[in-house]
This record gives sequence, structure tokens and C-alpha cells, in this order.
Amino acid sequence: MNRLNQLLGQLSANKADAIRQKNPDDVVIVGAYRTAIGKGGRGSFKDTGSDYLLTQLFSAFLKKTGVDASLIEDVAVGNVLNRAAGATEHRAASLASGIPDTAAFVALNRQCSSGLMAISDIANKIKCGEIDCGLAAGVESMSLNYGPQAIPKLDPHVEENEGAKKCLIPMGITNENVAEKYNISREVQDEFAANSYAKASEAVASGKFKDEILPIEVTIAEEEEDDDGEDKVVYKKVVVDTDEGPRQGVTAAKLAKLKPAFKPTGVTHAGNASQVSDGAACVLLMRRSLAESKGYPIQGKFVLCCSVGVPPEIMGVGPAYAIPKVLQKSGLTVDDVSVFEINEAFAGQCLFSQKQCNIPDAKLNPKGGAIALGHPLGCTGARQYATILRELQPGEIGVTSMCIGTGMGAASVLVKE
Repeated sequence: MNRLNQLLGQLSANKADAIRQKNPDDVVIVGAYRTAIGKGGRGSFKDTGSDYLLTQLFSAFLKKTGVDASLIEDVAVGNVLNRAAGATEHRAASLASGIPDTAAFVALNRQCSSGLMAISDIANKIKCGEIDCGLAAGVESMSLNYGPQAIPKLDPHVEENEGAKKCLIPMGITNENVAEKYNISREVQDEFAANSYAKASEAVASGKFKDEILPIEVTIAEEEEDDDGEDKVVYKKVVVDTDEGPRQGVTAAKLAKLKPAFKPTGVTHAGNASQVSDGAACVLLMRRSLAESKGYPIQGKFVLCCSVGVPPEIMGVGPAYAIPKVLQKSGLTVDDVSVFEINEAFAGQCLFSQKQCNIPDAKLNPKGGAIALGHPLGCTGARQYATILRELQPGEIGVTSMCIGTGMGAASVLVKE
């Protein structure tokens, strides 16, 4: 058995070395940046539409990287809450930012993985020779689009099917189901959430996010009292460059005092679930030969992305099955991976995925996750790339993953250069 384990370990090491090799047809990451993440409904982006967020981010991105926008052949943007996934307004944002109309556009919605699906879409087009350069992004204004109008409805005939009906189960209840099924206590979840806040707060305080965030200017509407005591709306321009979700001093003991949000005796509450948020992120991908010929610095190499389906009623377990699949298809093991960025939709589902995949604490979300930072639905998959590329050292392998509403999971592998 020891000999077999040695052979398997050697095969994995050989595969990891092969993944690190540089080939002209590789899909590489030339730039990955994001906006700060704003608090939904009351943060700096509360009055800002997703089209403006994206326009400002794309404009800042092009200025920051100095990339020739005429090289971009396709733009893919992930979004969840906008009508038609923002197909019209996000194409408009692309044009308004200075990307020429010769670049095609596609809007994508695979719920919480939409930003990652945009990356996968562009990467696969480069792999199969359709394009040599494309921009992938994710964006969400939960402040303006999250509410009763966003609750899905099924045709009564479809809803008669028990499997289909489960797609309507509220996300919070799916975490309750995971916690009950796999015996994940509230105490463990609150401890996990407190650690997320501690890591994110330290990262903000020490400036660890500064390099991945591009500051953007927005207008905020605020109510003020005039000299006659009457309320009036005042518009103020502000530059947003810092995440608004992390809070210092959050402890498991403090979280234990919060009331359950979905069931009277439940374990899920506002403090151990992802925050409602606004934000955008983008990733520029190229064929290596093009990037090198233009002299653009290469941040990383895209390797693979996989998606899986799981039962809708326990949708949060998605990463526990997507991660092994993407590792197996890449010929890798958990030991080959230096950092895992797994979206913290809820503490319970993230804890289950971590345990199921045997991921050490030190490798998981080093700067905190969505519980502390926030989860702008369509943005998260692209945001994770902007974050993980700053966490990895050259030659190290990283994995990003998330659960997906209605019962799915997605995961991707990349290498830092």
C-alpha cells in the first residue's frame, strides 16, 4: 500500500509539473481586478446600477493594464438578477468603457457561478481557436435588483414534479438541510464565520486587497435636513476603494446572540451567511503567444473549469463534488493545491465542502470569504480570481469553487506565474 501511495504521489507530482509548463497555446491571465464590494442597500453602491459599475471598472481596467482594447474579440459578463442577465445594459457598458464594437458580447447566468462561467466561456473559446483574446467579468447590483421581484415562480404543472419543486427552496433552508443532514452545529458555523471576519478585517487593515481593487467614483443619494427642518436629497460623489463588509471584533460569542433567520430552531443567521452586496470584477484572458508577442505581463495560467449537479435541497454541497472532479480531470490532488477560494454562501455548506475534500484550514480563504466580504452574486466567480492570484506564489496552483442555486457546484484550477 505504501508503494502504491508513493506511485500515486509521483504521478500527481508529474502532472502538476506538466500543468506548470508554458506552451504557446496556453490560456493565460493578463489582468484580474475588481471593484471594492459595497454593502447592499446601504453602502456606497446602493444607487449605482450594474451597467455603471461595469463601465467604470472596464475603463479603470484598460487604463491600469494599458492593454490595447482592439485586441478584445469577445466580452462575457456573468450576472444573476438583471433582466436577461443584463444582455443589453452590459453590452452598452462594454462600449461606454472604450471597448470597440468589433468585440462580441454574451451575457451569462449560472447563478452564483456566473462570473466563473464567464471566465470559462472565454477560456474555452481561446482553447478551441475561436478567439485569441477575451474579457470575462461578473457584476451585480443587489441593492437595485434584489427583492420580491427576484423570487422565481414555476408553472403549476412543472411545480407538480417533486424534483422541480425543490428548485424553489429558499437558499437559507438549503443550508439548514445541509447542517441537519451532516450534523454541522451552530457553534462550529459561528466559529467559522468569526474566523472569516477576522481574516478579512486583518486583510483590509493591512492593505492586502489594495492591489486587486480599482477605485471607482460613484454618486450617492443621501437625505439631509435643510435650514427649515425639511428633508432634502443631496447627491454626493465619492471614490470607493475599500470593501465595506468586513467588521472588526466579530466573535463566535457575539454571533451566538443572533436569532436564526430561516427556522425558529435553525442554525443559519445573518452573521454566518454571505452578505447581500454590490460589486464587479473582470479577468482578461489571452493565448500565451499573443500575450508574449505584445509584451503583456502574465499573471497566471487557466487550466480547467468543471461544473456538477447535486440535489437542489442541499445545493450548498456543490463544491464538495465539483472540486474532486476538477482535480481528477487535471490529474491533481488536494496536496498539489496551495490555496482554495471557496465561496462562503453559508458557513455550514462551506464547512461540509472543506471536510469532504480534506482541505486544511491554512489553505482555505486566507483573506476571509463571502461571510465577511459579501457575495455580489454574478461577480463572485470573477472576484475570486482577482483575489487568489494575489495569494499564490509563482508556480503555485490554486482552486476556486462555489455552490450554485437549484443544486450545482463549479470549480476551476489555475496556476500563478
